[in-house]
Amino acid sequence: MKISIIQPVILWEDKAGNLSHLDDLILPLHNKTDIVILPEMFNTGFSMDTKKLHEPLNGPTFQWMKETAERGNFGLCGSYIISGDNSFFNRFVFVSPNNEFWHYDKRHLFSMAGEDKFFSSGKSKLVFSFSGLRISPFICYDLRFPVWSRNRNDYDLAIYVASWPHVRISVWETLLKARAIENQCYVAGANRVGEDGNGIMHSGRSSVINPRGEILSYAGQDECSVTADISISELIEFRNKFPVMNDADDFEIINP
Repeated sequence: MKISIIQPVILWEDKAGNLSHLDDLILPLHNKTDIVILPEMFNTGFSMDTKKLHEPLNGPTFQWMKETAERGNFGLCGSYIISGDNSFFNRFVFVSPNNEFWHYDKRHLFSMAGEDKFFSSGKSKLVFSFSGLRISPFICYDLRFPVWSRNRNDYDLAIYVASWPHVRISVWETLLKARAIENQCYVAGANRVGEDGNGIMHSGRSSVINPRGEILSYAGQDECSVTADISISELIEFRNKFPVMNDADDFEIINP
């Protein structure tokens, strides 16, 4: 299976501009990959202006994702601001080319940027299957919390979509590898590049990593797309040869 990451410059709070720009970046991947991953808040940048930027689940950005996935013949995913139940969510959405979809709400809100004051936290982890691949998605700050990401032998690929700043980019790179190694899974981390509306710089370093912590594809710090091949049969073989999950600790997550 081929997994592609789009690492874009994101225009601040400009949905139309971002979706048009992403169309250009995605076009070369049509019929050439199985999954395309976009960063956190790919249509606006990491903004807290929920009242201006929110959409219902079936809104314009979702319709764009459906049409893009169908035209390109791939699964398409990323997060953006969704409204529902009198709340706002930083929601990861995955759309298949057959118009199936799944969503996950960011569990760990970045309180140091005030995200918790504008968004409601997700309560449930998500695992879903796409083309025989079991996927568990996470959003940015979730990467710092290994218990939430813990693989109980129920997923094969962890996707982290992010707006991770340059000042902490070494943490991003280190933790992506750690999550792949400790969970014996593939990891895809999609980040953005460029300066946002708050003057924060982002330097990308998106990557696809195998269960040994080896980088299969690396985006560097410029706007680009990268693609990597992953193999479920190789993953199963590695897990059978080195079955560390047999010795893992049990635990229970209690929602606040």
